[in-house]
Amino acid sequence: MRNIEKNKIKLEEFITEHEDLNDAIERLNERVPFDQIKLQRLKKRKLFLKDEITNLKSKILPDIIA
Repeated sequence: MRNIEKNKIKLEEFITEHEDLNDAIERLNERVPFDQIKLQRLKKRKLFLKDEITNLKSKILPDIIA
């Protein structure tokens, strides 16, 4: 399997996890009281995934400079 194909698969996994985390964070925020530490961990993981998604997208679709 080529690198680009592996990156596309990983990208899809990261996007799915990012969306799932977003839903989990929303549900956690609806609870009173909510677990602040758990919320911070979820947000940190979500931010990490966002960065990884950006990195993978740049590897799959390199910048075209005219």
